[in-house]
Amino acid sequence: MTDLIAYYNKFNEEKRLLSRHGQVEYHTTMHYIHRYLERLAAAKDARTDDAGPLRIIDIGAGTGRYSVALAEEGYDVTAVELVKYNLGILKKKGSAVKAYQGNALKLKRFADNSFDLALLFGPMYHLHSDEDHVRALSEAKRVVRPGGYVLVAYVMNDYSVIKYGFVENHIAERVKNGSLTEDFQIRHDENELYDYVRMEQIDAWNAAAGMERELMIAPDGPADYIRPVLNAMDEETFDLFLKYQLANCERPELLGASSHTVDILRVSKTFSPG
Repeated sequence: MTDLIAYYNKFNEEKRLLSRHGQVEYHTTMHYIHRYLERLAAAKDARTDDAGPLRIIDIGAGTGRYSVALAEEGYDVTAVELVKYNLGILKKKGSAVKAYQGNALKLKRFADNSFDLALLFGPMYHLHSDEDHVRALSEAKRVVRPGGYVLVAYVMNDYSVIKYGFVENHIAERVKNGSLTEDFQIRHDENELYDYVRMEQIDAWNAAAGMERELMIAPDGPADYIRPVLNAMDEETFDLFLKYQLANCERPELLGASSHTVDILRVSKTFSPG
Protein backbone atom coordinates (compact mmCIF):
# COMPACT_ATOMS: atom_id res chain seq x y z
CA MET A 1 0.00 0.00 0.00
CA THR A 2 2.86 2.39 0.78
CA ASP A 3 4.45 1.69 -2.61
CA LEU A 4 1.10 2.29 -4.33
CA ILE A 5 0.64 5.67 -2.65
CA ALA A 6 4.22 6.67 -3.47
CA TYR A 7 3.66 5.71 -7.11
CA TYR A 8 0.50 7.80 -7.49
CA ASN A 9 2.10 10.73 -5.69
CA LYS A 10 4.41 10.93 -8.73
CA PHE A 11 2.22 9.54 -11.54
CA ASN A 12 0.38 12.15 -13.62
CA GLU A 13 -2.99 10.57 -14.41
CA GLU A 14 -4.33 13.84 -15.80
CA LYS A 15 -1.53 13.95 -18.37
CA ARG A 16 -2.05 10.30 -19.35
CA LEU A 17 -5.73 10.73 -20.16
CA LEU A 18 -4.99 13.90 -22.13
CA SER A 19 -2.38 12.15 -24.28
CA ARG A 20 -3.48 10.77 -27.64
CA HIS A 21 -3.67 7.16 -26.40
CA GLY A 22 -5.36 8.40 -23.24
CA GLN A 23 -7.92 10.30 -25.28
CA VAL A 24 -8.82 7.06 -27.07
CA GLU A 25 -9.45 5.33 -23.74
CA TYR A 26 -11.37 8.28 -22.27
CA HIS A 27 -13.48 8.93 -25.38
CA THR A 28 -14.44 5.26 -25.70
CA THR A 29 -15.17 4.79 -22.00
CA MET A 30 -17.32 7.92 -21.78
CA HIS A 31 -19.29 6.75 -24.81
CA TYR A 32 -20.32 3.61 -22.91
CA ILE A 33 -20.88 5.40 -19.61
CA HIS A 34 -23.35 7.65 -21.41
CA ARG A 35 -25.02 4.67 -23.11
CA TYR A 36 -25.82 3.02 -19.80
CA LEU A 37 -26.74 6.26 -18.05
CA GLU A 38 -29.28 6.83 -20.82
CA ARG A 39 -30.76 3.40 -20.17
CA LEU A 40 -30.96 4.12 -16.46
CA ALA A 41 -32.55 7.51 -17.12
CA ALA A 42 -35.22 5.93 -19.31
CA ALA A 43 -36.04 3.41 -16.58
CA LYS A 44 -36.06 6.17 -13.98
CA ASP A 45 -38.47 8.25 -16.05
CA ALA A 46 -40.86 5.31 -16.03
CA ARG A 47 -40.99 5.42 -12.23
CA THR A 48 -42.90 8.01 -10.24
CA ASP A 49 -41.26 7.56 -6.84
CA ASP A 50 -37.67 8.47 -7.67
CA ALA A 51 -36.96 12.16 -8.19
CA GLY A 52 -33.60 13.85 -8.71
CA PRO A 53 -30.59 13.12 -10.93
CA LEU A 54 -29.01 9.71 -11.35
CA ARG A 55 -26.44 8.96 -8.66
CA ILE A 56 -22.93 7.79 -9.62
CA ILE A 57 -20.10 6.56 -7.40
CA ASP A 58 -16.56 6.66 -8.81
CA ILE A 59 -14.51 4.19 -6.77
CA GLY A 60 -10.81 4.86 -7.20
CA ALA A 61 -11.56 8.19 -8.83
CA GLY A 62 -7.97 9.38 -9.13
CA THR A 63 -7.89 13.09 -9.87
CA GLY A 64 -11.50 13.10 -11.03
CA ARG A 65 -11.20 12.94 -14.81
CA TYR A 66 -14.50 11.06 -15.05
CA SER A 67 -16.13 12.31 -11.84
CA VAL A 68 -15.83 16.00 -12.63
CA ALA A 69 -16.99 15.64 -16.23
CA LEU A 70 -20.08 13.68 -15.16
CA ALA A 71 -20.89 16.13 -12.37
CA GLU A 72 -20.69 18.97 -14.88
CA GLU A 73 -23.30 17.12 -16.94
CA GLY A 74 -25.69 17.31 -13.99
CA TYR A 75 -25.29 13.89 -12.40
CA ASP A 76 -25.04 13.46 -8.63
CA VAL A 77 -21.46 12.17 -8.34
CA THR A 78 -19.59 10.80 -5.34
CA ALA A 79 -15.88 10.05 -5.62
CA VAL A 80 -13.84 7.70 -3.42
CA GLU A 81 -10.04 7.85 -3.71
CA LEU A 82 -7.34 6.16 -1.64
CA VAL A 83 -4.44 8.51 -2.42
CA LYS A 84 -4.58 11.87 -0.64
CA TYR A 85 -2.50 13.55 -3.34
CA ASN A 86 -5.02 12.60 -6.05
CA LEU A 87 -7.92 13.55 -3.80
CA GLY A 88 -6.41 16.98 -3.24
CA ILE A 89 -6.19 17.60 -7.00
CA LEU A 90 -9.80 16.49 -7.42
CA LYS A 91 -11.07 18.80 -4.69
CA LYS A 92 -9.15 21.78 -6.07
CA LYS A 93 -11.14 21.54 -9.30
CA GLY A 94 -14.07 23.10 -7.46
CA SER A 95 -16.70 20.80 -8.92
CA ALA A 96 -19.92 19.53 -7.36
CA VAL A 97 -18.35 16.10 -6.80
CA LYS A 98 -18.63 14.85 -3.22
CA ALA A 99 -15.12 13.47 -2.63
CA TYR A 100 -13.92 11.18 0.17
CA GLN A 101 -10.78 9.27 0.99
CA GLY A 102 -11.56 5.58 1.05
CA ASN A 103 -10.76 2.04 0.00
CA ALA A 104 -12.61 0.00 -2.65
CA LEU A 105 -12.63 -2.97 -0.27
CA LYS A 106 -14.47 -1.05 2.49
CA LEU A 107 -17.29 1.22 1.37
CA LYS A 108 -19.07 1.12 4.73
CA ARG A 109 -19.67 4.89 4.55
CA PHE A 110 -22.34 4.15 1.92
CA ALA A 111 -25.61 2.34 2.43
CA ASP A 112 -26.88 -0.53 0.30
CA ASN A 113 -28.59 0.45 -2.98
CA SER A 114 -27.39 4.07 -2.77
CA PHE A 115 -26.31 4.59 -6.40
CA ASP A 116 -27.52 3.93 -9.92
CA LEU A 117 -24.09 3.33 -11.44
CA ALA A 118 -20.60 2.61 -10.10
CA LEU A 119 -17.25 3.11 -11.81
CA LEU A 120 -14.47 0.82 -10.55
CA PHE A 121 -11.66 1.94 -12.83
CA GLY A 122 -8.47 1.91 -10.79
CA PRO A 123 -8.64 -0.46 -7.83
CA MET A 124 -8.61 -3.75 -9.77
CA TYR A 125 -5.22 -2.83 -11.23
CA HIS A 126 -3.59 -3.20 -7.83
CA LEU A 127 -5.38 -6.10 -6.11
CA HIS A 128 -3.53 -9.42 -6.12
CA SER A 129 -5.72 -12.03 -4.45
CA ASP A 130 -8.91 -13.61 -5.75
CA GLU A 131 -10.55 -12.73 -2.44
CA ASP A 132 -9.81 -9.02 -2.80
CA HIS A 133 -11.04 -8.89 -6.40
CA VAL A 134 -14.31 -10.51 -5.37
CA ARG A 135 -14.59 -8.26 -2.33
CA ALA A 136 -14.18 -5.11 -4.42
CA LEU A 137 -16.82 -6.32 -6.88
CA SER A 138 -19.15 -7.26 -4.03
CA GLU A 139 -18.81 -3.86 -2.36
CA ALA A 140 -19.52 -2.04 -5.62
CA LYS A 141 -22.51 -4.32 -6.19
CA ARG A 142 -23.80 -3.70 -2.67
CA VAL A 143 -23.95 0.08 -3.01
CA VAL A 144 -25.66 -0.03 -6.45
CA ARG A 145 -29.38 -0.54 -6.58
CA PRO A 146 -30.86 -3.59 -8.36
CA GLY A 147 -31.05 -2.88 -12.07
CA GLY A 148 -28.06 -0.54 -11.93
CA TYR A 149 -24.63 -1.03 -13.47
CA VAL A 150 -21.03 -1.47 -12.34
CA LEU A 151 -18.27 -0.67 -14.87
CA VAL A 152 -14.98 -2.36 -13.98
CA ALA A 153 -11.57 -1.77 -15.58
CA TYR A 154 -8.71 -4.27 -15.68
CA VAL A 155 -5.17 -4.29 -17.09
CA MET A 156 -4.67 -7.28 -19.33
CA ASN A 157 -1.98 -9.93 -19.12
CA ASP A 158 -1.10 -10.41 -22.75
CA TYR A 159 -0.70 -6.74 -23.56
CA SER A 160 1.97 -6.57 -20.88
CA VAL A 161 3.70 -9.72 -22.10
CA ILE A 162 3.75 -8.49 -25.70
CA LYS A 163 4.65 -4.86 -25.01
CA TYR A 164 6.91 -5.02 -21.94
CA GLY A 165 8.17 -8.54 -22.50
CA PHE A 166 8.80 -8.79 -26.22
CA VAL A 167 8.72 -5.23 -27.65
CA GLU A 168 10.79 -3.78 -24.79
CA ASN A 169 12.90 -6.96 -24.54
CA HIS A 170 12.36 -7.95 -20.91
CA ILE A 171 10.92 -11.38 -21.68
CA ALA A 172 14.07 -13.43 -20.99
CA GLU A 173 14.61 -11.92 -17.55
CA ARG A 174 10.94 -12.47 -16.72
CA VAL A 175 11.17 -16.13 -17.66
CA LYS A 176 14.40 -16.57 -15.69
CA ASN A 177 13.10 -14.93 -12.50
CA GLY A 178 9.94 -17.05 -12.51
CA SER A 179 7.46 -14.19 -12.83
CA LEU A 180 5.76 -15.93 -15.77
CA THR A 181 4.00 -19.28 -15.85
CA GLU A 182 4.72 -21.76 -18.64
CA ASP A 183 1.78 -20.37 -20.62
CA PHE A 184 3.00 -16.78 -20.08
CA GLN A 185 0.58 -15.74 -17.39
CA ILE A 186 2.12 -13.07 -15.15
CA ARG A 187 2.09 -14.48 -11.63
CA HIS A 188 0.13 -12.71 -8.91
CA ASP A 189 2.77 -11.08 -6.74
CA GLU A 190 2.09 -8.53 -4.01
CA ASN A 191 5.51 -7.00 -4.69
CA GLU A 192 4.33 -6.01 -8.17
CA LEU A 193 2.45 -2.73 -8.38
CA TYR A 194 0.06 -3.93 -11.09
CA ASP A 195 -1.95 -7.12 -11.37
CA TYR A 196 -2.37 -8.38 -14.94
CA VAL A 197 -5.30 -10.64 -15.69
CA ARG A 198 -6.90 -12.86 -18.31
CA MET A 199 -10.53 -13.29 -19.25
CA GLU A 200 -11.04 -16.53 -17.33
CA GLN A 201 -10.00 -14.83 -14.09
CA ILE A 202 -12.45 -11.97 -14.61
CA ASP A 203 -15.22 -14.46 -15.35
CA ALA A 204 -14.47 -16.39 -12.15
CA TRP A 205 -14.54 -13.22 -10.02
CA ASN A 206 -17.85 -12.16 -11.56
CA ALA A 207 -19.36 -15.56 -10.82
CA ALA A 208 -18.15 -15.48 -7.22
CA ALA A 209 -19.59 -11.98 -6.69
CA GLY A 210 -22.87 -12.80 -8.43
CA MET A 211 -22.35 -10.25 -11.19
CA GLU A 212 -23.98 -10.49 -14.62
CA ARG A 213 -22.06 -9.22 -17.66
CA GLU A 214 -23.92 -6.92 -20.00
CA LEU A 215 -20.94 -6.23 -22.28
CA MET A 216 -17.15 -6.06 -22.28
CA ILE A 217 -15.13 -3.55 -24.30
CA ALA A 218 -11.48 -2.83 -25.14
CA PRO A 219 -11.43 0.92 -24.37
CA ASP A 220 -8.03 1.55 -25.91
CA GLY A 221 -7.93 -1.28 -28.45
CA PRO A 222 -4.57 -1.09 -30.28
CA ALA A 223 -3.86 2.48 -29.12
CA ASP A 224 -1.19 1.61 -26.56
CA TYR A 225 0.75 -0.39 -29.15
CA ILE A 226 0.97 2.54 -31.56
CA ARG A 227 1.50 5.59 -29.35
CA PRO A 228 4.10 7.22 -31.65
CA VAL A 229 1.80 6.68 -34.64
CA LEU A 230 -1.13 8.28 -32.83
CA ASN A 231 1.00 11.24 -31.75
CA ALA A 232 2.05 11.84 -35.37
CA MET A 233 -1.49 11.76 -36.77
CA ASP A 234 -3.17 14.91 -38.03
CA GLU A 235 -6.55 15.70 -36.46
CA GLU A 236 -8.56 14.30 -39.36
CA THR A 237 -6.77 10.94 -39.20
CA PHE A 238 -7.02 10.82 -35.42
CA ASP A 239 -10.79 11.46 -35.64
CA LEU A 240 -11.01 8.51 -38.05
CA PHE A 241 -9.07 6.37 -35.57
CA LEU A 242 -11.58 7.26 -32.84
CA LYS A 243 -14.40 6.19 -35.17
CA TYR A 244 -12.54 2.95 -35.91
CA GLN A 245 -12.12 2.35 -32.20
CA LEU A 246 -15.81 2.83 -31.40
CA ALA A 247 -16.77 0.58 -34.31
CA ASN A 248 -14.53 -2.26 -33.11
CA CYS A 249 -14.02 -2.04 -29.34
CA GLU A 250 -16.68 -4.69 -28.63
CA ARG A 251 -15.04 -7.29 -30.87
CA PRO A 252 -14.08 -10.28 -28.68
CA GLU A 253 -10.83 -10.93 -30.55
CA LEU A 254 -9.48 -7.56 -29.35
CA LEU A 255 -10.31 -7.87 -25.67
CA GLY A 256 -7.44 -9.94 -24.32
CA ALA A 257 -4.78 -8.08 -26.30
CA SER A 258 -5.95 -4.59 -25.31
CA SER A 259 -4.02 -2.94 -22.50
CA HIS A 260 -7.31 -2.42 -20.63
CA THR A 261 -10.78 -3.88 -20.65
CA VAL A 262 -13.95 -2.43 -19.19
CA ASP A 263 -16.44 -5.01 -17.96
CA ILE A 264 -19.99 -3.64 -17.89
CA LEU A 265 -21.99 -5.53 -15.26
CA ARG A 266 -25.65 -5.35 -14.37
CA VAL A 267 -26.74 -5.72 -10.76
CA SER A 268 -29.37 -8.43 -10.86
CA LYS A 269 -32.74 -8.05 -9.20
CA THR A 270 -32.91 -11.77 -8.48
CA PHE A 271 -29.44 -13.37 -8.48
CA SER A 272 -28.08 -14.55 -5.16
CA PRO A 273 -24.60 -16.18 -5.14
CA GLY A 274 -24.67 -19.64 -3.65
